[in-house]
Amino acid sequence: MNNKLSSAYLILIIAHLFSGCGGPATGENKKSASASSLSLHAGDERYFIIDTKESVVTWKGSSAKGAHTGYVYISKGELMIGNGQLMGGTVEIDMSTIEGEDHRSDNNLINHLKNPDFFDVKKFPFSTIEITSIDSINGESTHVTGNLTIKGITHPVNFPAEMEVKDKIVKAKGKLVIDRTKWDVRYNSGKFYDNLADRTISDSIEFQVKIVAKQ
Repeated sequence: MNNKLSSAYLILIIAHLFSGCGGPATGENKKSASASSLSLHAGDERYFIIDTKESVVTWKGSSAKGAHTGYVYISKGELMIGNGQLMGGTVEIDMSTIEGEDHRSDNNLINHLKNPDFFDVKKFPFSTIEITSIDSINGESTHVTGNLTIKGITHPVNFPAEMEVKDKIVKAKGKLVIDRTKWDVRYNSGKFYDNLADRTISDSIEFQVKIVAKQ
């Protein structure tokens, strides 16, 4: 993808994200946005809306005492597909939906993850991923670059992903590992606190993203 097209895709993605923040789009607005996006591309680029009931993000964190896993859910998003390949997209994650491996959301661990020590969910209810570029590796494998926003802080990220487009349905999955301290999640980090011993929590958080999107 050349720089001119990459810029066009990024502008489209950002414009769509800001328009979504103003409230639900009407049918007329959606039709207008679709026509506008298609007018900028010569191929068969199409938007696929993420099915939030079939999509999920699995998280994994660890400490000196062991690992914890759980889930958090996507509130909305879309993928741009052209010629059977991922070309861009946005994903919004509802941080209030954080839950544990047992799907409970009311235990001490989950309540702690939601408070200001970690993700401060009341102040920052949503996190987003904006895809800015894609490098194709082979048929179903791609390398995705994007901007990840957590707690109002944005940093670039990149990660491998696999995708399948079939019968107007996109199935995609990827694995993203971040250093939480870059997003001001510093609780019991060995980088910032001394003598934590067995209270030290790893700075790495792993996210397994599963997305199903439909036309």
